[in-house]
Amino acid sequence: MSRICWIVGAGTLAGALPPIGEGDLVIAADAGYAALMRLGLRANRVVGDFDSLGAVPVHPDVEIHPAEKDETDMMLAVRSAMEAGCDDIRIYGGLGGRLDHSYANLQTLVFLARRGVRGWLIGEGFAVTAIENGEIRFSAEARGIVSVFSADGSARGVTLTGLKYPLTGYTMTADNPIGVSNEFTGVPSCIRVREGVLLVMAGERTIEWLEPA
Repeated sequence: MSRICWIVGAGTLAGALPPIGEGDLVIAADAGYAALMRLGLRANRVVGDFDSLGAVPVHPDVEIHPAEKDETDMMLAVRSAMEAGCDDIRIYGGLGGRLDHSYANLQTLVFLARRGVRGWLIGEGFAVTAIENGEIRFSAEARGIVSVFSADGSARGVTLTGLKYPLTGYTMTADNPIGVSNEFTGVPSCIRVREGVLLVMAGERTIEWLEPA
């Protein structure tokens, strides 16, 4: 059975989080701890170097890392979630603010996809995920814009069905944004890649429209 981890970072966080299940894990990445407190939510674990928060919080489960390190606080939080057995990781507060950190978080989605973990980056009106050598399906209720990009190099055998602009067996490259601004059409849809990694970006409600794998 899938276990969900909710990670909250220091980026833009608009509104409340969706309902959190009793068995879910909630991790604050550095100043994400303050964001959770503002929302009246409790973190099960706090991870980071705490340069953004300004101090190490008083909490029963804190992972402290040095400020000079090779990985972002978000990546450290993601690794912590994976070690806890979570295979569905939903990151809030990871978009907006510094562009380099937003891009780093997109790369973190690729890291998760390559390890068989479903990752989501949610905020700024978008929900973003990555798929490797596989597919993602949406129900007929899906609405709005959906964009598909090659995460790195070439993604081969890209097939889009049920969308306004279909593709069949296409080789999508990271230097041509052909997949931007596609649209759901009110029928079941599927985004598939035979070889490579795709980033899929749609509205924040996208997770609600997922069909079971």
